[in-house]
Amino acid sequence: MNSVLIHSATKVDADGETPDFWLVAIGNAIAATGIGTGWQEHRADRVINGTGHYLTPGFLDLHIHGGGGYSHEDGNDAISQSLAAHHPHGTTRAVASLVSNPIDLLCRSLSQIAELSQTNPLLLGSHLEGPFLSVGKRGAHNENHLTDPTSERLDQLLEAAHGTLRQITLDPERPGAADAIDRLTAAGVVVAVGHTEAGYEKTLQALQDGATLLTHSFNGMPGLHHRDPGPVGAALTGGAYLEVILDGQHVHPAVVAMLFTLAPHRIVLITDAMAAAAAPDGRYLLGGLAVSVQDRVARLQTNGSLAGSTLTLDESLKHGLAAGIPPASLIEALTLTPARVLGLHQHLGLLRPGFAADLVLFDSDWHIVSVRAEGNWLYHP
Repeated sequence: MNSVLIHSATKVDADGETPDFWLVAIGNAIAATGIGTGWQEHRADRVINGTGHYLTPGFLDLHIHGGGGYSHEDGNDAISQSLAAHHPHGTTRAVASLVSNPIDLLCRSLSQIAELSQTNPLLLGSHLEGPFLSVGKRGAHNENHLTDPTSERLDQLLEAAHGTLRQITLDPERPGAADAIDRLTAAGVVVAVGHTEAGYEKTLQALQDGATLLTHSFNGMPGLHHRDPGPVGAALTGGAYLEVILDGQHVHPAVVAMLFTLAPHRIVLITDAMAAAAAPDGRYLLGGLAVSVQDRVARLQTNGSLAGSTLTLDESLKHGLAAGIPPASLIEALTLTPARVLGLHQHLGLLRPGFAADLVLFDSDWHIVSVRAEGNWLYHP
């Protein structure tokens, strides 16, 4: 079976930093790990000297709409191409996000993702960012497609996803939202609060009802005010996980550093990337809305609102390092914490025997050297 041995590297994961680390991967699983010279007792098809390098688990992106010029609304080939564009940037597995669309189109996309996930284990399922969002905080979502989460609509979406709907973003002020949280969580779907004008109390109630995540914290919601903590305050005090887009545009890096201090082990770094990620500047479509990308910043052509990002997760890591966030905390937010959100933390997100051999090797300046998952090199110049 295809095997690789990496030795003499500095391991960085949620367990901390470990120098002189070695790892043996056989196929898609980690078979053995250790420190020092114990690696010499093992054999592998390929042996890599990791001296002066960092070794981390593969990144898991919970919230990604596209990349490489492709959007997830454009079918299976586009989804595959989008994920492939992010592999060289350390993202080994991802949840395919969809923007608001008519229910029938969303059902078609959910069905396509369900089909593709049967043959591509690196695609973890789907994320509906809408259509059950606030009109006032819709961001780059088409107002004409926003609606309420009725039982009939939820049944349609869940049936189309065939058990692969991983998470959904919901405005808790939408009529029927509380019942929808019950229905979705019972179906094993992670409910995230986002694109909402709800305040602290309403958001906290949604968390008590079963929501566990905040969609791209600070963006598409009221801010954190000392007399009105808003959704971010509710997530901090209510024990929820908090998504963050760390690109230097959506949230100031100093604020992100504060979140890591206020909510340790609960920060999830995401890209919210649209088609222009890992692709040139220019004009794109996001859910049918025209987007202009200039200097790597994506904005709606109609009103200049931020329209997702062009971020890749290795860039997010570098922004975090520049903000003084400890490397192990950043890697946890890119690996184990998103795995916890999805309930996959028993086999994803750590460099331990028995875990998936999703590996990212960096040089001493945190530039990616190679990426491996499911027994294959996803990036290895």
